[in-house]
Amino acid sequence: MSKVFRVGTIGVGYTCNVHAPGWKESPHAELAALADLNEEALNRVADRLEVKKRYTTARELIEDPEIDVVDICTPNMTHAPLAVAAFKAGKHVLCEKPLAPTPAEIRRMIKARDAAGKLLMTAQHMRYLGTARAMKAEIERGVLGRIYHARAWILRRCGVPLGPGFIRRELSGGGACIDIGVHILDLTLWLMGFPRPVTVSGFSRNELSKRPNAFSWGRQPIPESMDVEDFAGGFVRFEGGQTLMIEISWLLHHDTPGEVQRVWLYGTEGGAEWPANKLIADDLPTRQLIDRQLILHDGGAPHALECIDFARALAQGLPSPVPAEESLYVQAILDGIYRSAEQGREVKVNL
Repeated sequence: MSKVFRVGTIGVGYTCNVHAPGWKESPHAELAALADLNEEALNRVADRLEVKKRYTTARELIEDPEIDVVDICTPNMTHAPLAVAAFKAGKHVLCEKPLAPTPAEIRRMIKARDAAGKLLMTAQHMRYLGTARAMKAEIERGVLGRIYHARAWILRRCGVPLGPGFIRRELSGGGACIDIGVHILDLTLWLMGFPRPVTVSGFSRNELSKRPNAFSWGRQPIPESMDVEDFAGGFVRFEGGQTLMIEISWLLHHDTPGEVQRVWLYGTEGGAEWPANKLIADDLPTRQLIDRQLILHDGGAPHALECIDFARALAQGLPSPVPAEESLYVQAILDGIYRSAEQGREVKVNL
């Protein structure tokens, strides 16, 4: 019988609650402990999830000798310190996105991972959407040929998350770009096969969030303490000549209910749009245009699936399903967008 890995989650907010079903469903894992600074929230969530071990500090959970895996679901700025501490304690780590706010911190996490000989995975749940996995399968069959350009959007009309962990730079490291941009960028690079980024020309703005009476979901006022961008994007060049255009926003006068996510991929044999998974191509011998539906199906709950996949990798001795080296590419591009916006010019990607 294979080992059941005992998981301890730090932070009992939204992410903890969407990870928990995955730990419960996995035959290789058990949610054994929770930690949170807010004791009332800790007890409420632990009671509902039927978790007995409860800690009010991350250190206590990390130092628990019965815990095999630390699931980090805390604000961005805490990711690297908690992961490094977990590796020093001999734990495997699943860490919520972004893996860390800067490339330097991700490199520090990789170094600590290697020294400990443990597994590190970034919780990039969009890779586990049924439509995304179907699109990846089509690409691997060669339906698009060589992908040479991509466009990506993740846009909200009125959707600033108002918690301090999102809108205060000291906790988040950035705004919309690092919060939701990390999702669509990771997905796009994954579909492209993770070409190595070379340069970025980016922009970062907060035109709408700083207006008097600016509001978010539910008409809630945006706090004056918000000091991060609500809109960002850029143009990326890759080592093999591929290119990417990306736009990210929490607040935009754009006709979309909630949030719109789109990726366009352009290859030598055809183009495709995600999540519609439509192929746009041509047949040269007959000079006919081709529009057809690619594989399109639904999977399970993506946040749960990523936990199940991580536990399976641990049990079977497999590589990390979302390795930190790929997250380094993602964060280096986001970091490049911020640096380019500040300097007003194209910058080299810091890998």
